Amino acid sequence: MDPALLRERELFKKRALTTPIVDKRKQEKEATKDEPPKKKPKPSSVSTGPKLDMVNYKTMAGSTQYKFGVLAKIVKHMKARHQEGDDHPLTLEEILDETNQLDVGSKVKQWLQTEALIQNPKIEVTDGRFVFKPMYKIKDKKSLLRLLKQHDLKGLGGILLEDIQESLPHCDKHLKNLQNEILYITRPLDKKKIIFYNDKTAQFPIDEEFQKLWRAVAVDAMDDQKIDEYLEKQGIRSMQDHGLKKPAPIKRKKPVNRRKQFKKPRDNEHLADVLETYDD
Repeated sequence: MDPALLRERELFKKRALTTPIVDKRKQEKEATKDEPPKKKPKPSSVSTGPKLDMVNYKTMAGSTQYKFGVLAKIVKHMKARHQEGDDHPLTLEEILDETNQLDVGSKVKQWLQTEALIQNPKIEVTDGRFVFKPMYKIKDKKSLLRLLKQHDLKGLGGILLEDIQESLPHCDKHLKNLQNEILYITRPLDKKKIIFYNDKTAQFPIDEEFQKLWRAVAVDAMDDQKIDEYLEKQGIRSMQDHGLKKPAPIKRKKPVNRRKQFKKPRDNEHLADVLETYDD
């Protein structure tokens, strides 16, 4: 090994021994030993945020969903009591009592009293009291039969079963008593039942051969125009006077120039022999 390198190595060792070295890790450990240990805060089980009062939440005036929930419950209750035969009007407090909603706030009550119940199409107001407003004013089987007869005579067809159930108290009992006077037809589009008046005067015997021919003709996928074209090809003229007619356009007359013409005075020529002159 080079002697010069050995001398430099020895000099480096001597310088390293003479320079002081401070160990920071030891100082940090000694400082932490002298200080008392800090206690960690325990996690609190109860949150310090504001508590949510369920009663105040229910009665919040700004809760639109809550307001309309109260209104829907009222309308449903009024409909049920009408179908049971209770048709006497109630005040708002009586309605809230019967629907177990006495904890409703004052703002919601004001909204129900002045806007919601008055503008609702299913609620009728009489002297500050509220009662259910049905689709038809019928109370018994006689009034129902009269209504069906009027619809049949006016050509309005039948009435939906659900509208009759809504309007007529104890509907099932009355419909059972009128089973020989009414007919049920199920609408193919939405499967809803429609009630018609059973007009027995319109019943007449029809030949079975004609019934078979009638039922064999399928016109489900054909509109009125295609049916008319088919009938014309077969030499049959279809009826053209059904349905609403469009009013004929009104022809406006040309304005006549009515100027006042000077008329000459007419002489009484037929009295020429009788007239006398008194100039002299």
